[in-house]
Amino acid sequence: MKRFMTGLCMCVWLALCSVAPVLAADDLASEQARRQVEQPLNNAPVWKEVRSGQQNYTSVRGVDAGVLINPGGQTWRALRNGPVTLYGGLIFCVFALAIGAFYKIRGKIMLSEPKTGRLIERFNSAERIAHWSMAISFCILMASGLVMLFGKHVLLPVIGYTLFGLLAQLCKNVHNFVGPVFLMSVLFFIVMFVKDNVWQAIDALWIRKVGGLVSGEHVPSHRFNFGEKTWFWLGVVFLGLLVSASGLVLNFPNFEQGRLLMQQANIVHVVSALIIMTLSLGHIYIGTLGMEGAIDGMKSGYVDETWAKEHHELWYNAAKHTARHSDEIQRSPDTSGSVART
Repeated sequence: MKRFMTGLCMCVWLALCSVAPVLAADDLASEQARRQVEQPLNNAPVWKEVRSGQQNYTSVRGVDAGVLINPGGQTWRALRNGPVTLYGGLIFCVFALAIGAFYKIRGKIMLSEPKTGRLIERFNSAERIAHWSMAISFCILMASGLVMLFGKHVLLPVIGYTLFGLLAQLCKNVHNFVGPVFLMSVLFFIVMFVKDNVWQAIDALWIRKVGGLVSGEHVPSHRFNFGEKTWFWLGVVFLGLLVSASGLVLNFPNFEQGRLLMQQANIVHVVSALIIMTLSLGHIYIGTLGMEGAIDGMKSGYVDETWAKEHHELWYNAAKHTARHSDEIQRSPDTSGSVART
């Protein structure tokens, strides 16, 4: 008797399970029919189910192939086109204007003593290649990225849809191909310069006096001061690798990244790119317009003895000591002085 009752209960349960979906489907169909009568063209239940983000059956293979509409896409779009673009653009412009105001007030940081004509090798050929490959690829990425992010707000009303469409397409393709070049140059740059960017006791003095940028006071340092080390670790290592890693996720979607991961990578990429572009304005300013003789080391590899002594005195003393013992002195091409090769 017990076995009979158990079997009967199981049959009833299976019957209910098979009937339940049919009843649910009938209820949904009747609800939709009633809605079409009461509220014509209002098919909210269907679209609610479509936007639920649930996986459904499809013959196409892929991570998100079974999801018709990803509800997170609207959130991503609102975040990227809203606060990220607005506040990121404002911060970038404000920082650029602040640098311009600083240059107007402070002017170019000039050497306090005349140049001696004696040159010291600051960067060898491999180091300059590492720097310029990273700098050139970065500038290309920055220009194309700014067009893609802000172009529809700034350029589109001026040049129109056709020209802007061609420009945006060109920037997108250039951006995609130059991105991996930037990553390789960053890795090469890190390997070349990491040994000279470690913390040293003299860096505390540079922090207290802000490098003498405002007061003009002389602050000794080794090959790189604390400001340059901060740019190396924050700008090149952290942000450079972060923007490159997130860019690879976007650049190679064939590795079956889901749409959610792509959206998250895009936000990380845009935010980190805006930060590194903003900070780079200060680095570019100091290396070009802001300081006399700063760009000479990256142009020719050599800097004047006066510049080395005033900006990197400890490195200058070590280089001078090395040159004196290595006997690699040669005459300067433009003066009667000599060139000290370290």
